[in-house]
Formats: sequence, structure tokens, C-alpha cells
Amino acid sequence: MAIKKDSVLGTMLFIICLSLVCSFMITGTAEVLKERKLVKQRDEVQRFVLRSAGIEVTDDFRETFAQRIKPKLLELDTGKLSDRDAILDFDERMAAINPDTSMQPEKDLAKIGRRANQVRIYQVFDENNQLSTLVLPVYGKGLWSIIYGYVAVEMDLNTIKNITFYEHGETPGIADFVTDSSWLSLWQGKQLFDDKGKLAIKVVKGGADAGDIHGVDGVSGATRTGVGIQRAVHFWFGEEGYQTFFSQLATTGGQS
Repeated sequence: MAIKKDSVLGTMLFIICLSLVCSFMITGTAEVLKERKLVKQRDEVQRFVLRSAGIEVTDDFRETFAQRIKPKLLELDTGKLSDRDAILDFDERMAAINPDTSMQPEKDLAKIGRRANQVRIYQVFDENNQLSTLVLPVYGKGLWSIIYGYVAVEMDLNTIKNITFYEHGETPGIADFVTDSSWLSLWQGKQLFDDKGKLAIKVVKGGADAGDIHGVDGVSGATRTGVGIQRAVHFWFGEEGYQTFFSQLATTGGQS
């Protein structure tokens, strides 16, 4: 039976067919854009991790990352490392807000609300394929926002090789120091722990004393941002962060 185009039935069929075609097009476009977004996110992670590890980021950074960096999933409560497929696509922020994959810290120094049970860390190998550095994510609340970054720690599990912050919403023009290379360089060579194993790294208002192996100069006008960073580092390298992992590494000579 022929259907007239200008009939009610013809109009309805046309609308249904057009809707189906549009939905298929939107679904296909969304999938393409989703993959592009994931690629961009992977690239950003790789660049920041390389930069945190003190490795030059060049045009072939993906190849450098594959050769020098090994991402792992760390179970914070047990200190155990594991692998998984598409590990760079592991969404730590979603894991942190999901009650099934996170917990509320007892001492929330970083003021993050919830902490994921697993985090993605990075083992860095030198030119001789020897494990030389660990790049560990840290984040915590500054004055206005959550500040996200990485701390690269040498295999003595105490010396900071580098620190990088890649995302924040602090006051423009005042708290921009968190991404300033000259301020970040002040962290290099500082010690996280004192001789008794107590966390001692600190951001010092008015500036650290010469020779202070634990002190980093604070920035005038951005004291609370600096305090937030200090608290975030203390949280992540404390009991509810990397302490169990570090304890295991110390007993196995850096192997986990």
C-alpha cells in the first residue's frame, strides 16, 4: 500500500526515520569524541608524569613514556601493586566519589572528603633500566579549590626529586605560583621525613631558613594555598596515603 507523503501516516514515518538517523549519527559522533577525549587525557597524563620525573617532554613523548615509565595501580590499604588493561584510562576521581571504591579518611588533612582505595602511580626507570624514581599523585584543598599534582620521590623514599601541579582554581595572579617553575624547583632535594621518620616537609611563611632540608619558601599573599599544599603532601605521605606502600618498599629494598 502506497503511503502519501503529505498524509499523517507519511509525516509520522518521515519523523521516525529522521529521528533514527539522527540518533545513530549522534551516537557515532559521541563515540568518536569520547575516544578523542581519552587520547587527549592519556597524552596529558604522560606529559605531566614525564615532566614530574625530570624527563624532557619531546614530540615523541609517547615512546619515551612507554620506554621509561611503568604505570601501576596501588592498593593504598595493603601497599600492593597491580596491573590492569588500559590503566591510563582508570578514572581516579570517579573512584574517589564512588562509596564502593573509596573511603572517608579519619584524618582528612587534605580536606578531600573521600579517598579512592586505589590510585595510579608511576615507576620511572633510568637509561640502564633501573628503577630510579616514583611519581605519586597528590591532591588537596587550597584556598578555593582542589589542587592536583604529582610528587616524584627518589628511591631512598625521602628525597623529593620534583613536584608538579597541573590543575587548580586558586586566585589568578596570586596563587599562580603553584605552577611556577622557580617556586616548584625549591622542592627539589627537600626531605619528606626527619631522622625519626616523622613527616617534616613544610611550606614556611616568610621563607625557609638557609640549609633547611625540610622547608620550602611560602609566597606572600597566598599563605592558605601554601598551607593547603603542605597538608595535602602530609596526608598523601601519611598513614592513609603512601605510608604502608613505603614501609613495604623499605623492607624489600625498593621492590614491590
